[in-house]
Amino acid sequence: MAFATVNGIQLYHEVHGPAIGEAPVLVFAHGAGGNHISWWQQVPHFGRTRTCVTFDQRGYGRSLDTDGLGGAAYAADLAGLLEHLGVRQFDLVAQSMGGWTALAFALNHPGRIRRLVMADTHGGLRLPELRTAERAAVPAGSHPATGPWMEEEQPELAFLYKQLMALSPDRAPEQLMAHLNAIGTPSVEQVQTLTFPVLFIVGEDDLSIPPAVLEAAARAFPNATVARVPKAGHSVYFERPARFNELVEAFLA
Repeated sequence: MAFATVNGIQLYHEVHGPAIGEAPVLVFAHGAGGNHISWWQQVPHFGRTRTCVTFDQRGYGRSLDTDGLGGAAYAADLAGLLEHLGVRQFDLVAQSMGGWTALAFALNHPGRIRRLVMADTHGGLRLPELRTAERAAVPAGSHPATGPWMEEEQPELAFLYKQLMALSPDRAPEQLMAHLNAIGTPSVEQVQTLTFPVLFIVGEDDLSIPPAVLEAAARAFPNATVARVPKAGHSVYFERPARFNELVEAFLA
């Protein structure tokens, strides 16, 4: 548990599992409703064989956006953190907003990412399908990031998610989109240059980014596959952690 002085701010991060240099490094980039704690169901699993790095993106958790650069600095923040830790190559799991950070970093730092998991995210990729996608209405009492299944079957988990989300900035939808766009909106032509393996994981009941959109995003990459998870919404890693971990484990292997 530590702060690193990177890119003009104090970036909070944690390293779990084997020491850096003793095992493959697996970095987790959280979404707009999360922070480094969001990965509590992944770190104990992957930390047995991998060095797990979690961090708070600036403006979230314990990382303050003291210079107001916002999303425009996310890729540089990640690069600075990895330099601070002495990590050259790594695998990356990116959830929702974290996918924007992942693609921006990958395009700015080719050759650094070995394998990428895009969890419930298209990473800002400019796709025609984004303009035509039909999004289902959010059921009463549900949250768009969790969907109805977690509310109905795992109310305690849904409550925890909402508690964690309450620690994140409260942005109106248009403010959130402006924030995401500041991170980056890569073109199909740009991501076609990314040759590392990519796994898209999507909940079949994702109300925020429908599966059809992620399937279209996967077709833009030269080496990507899609895994759909039944009875899951926009946060498969949180809602169905056992299945999520199984899919990521097989992909990294």
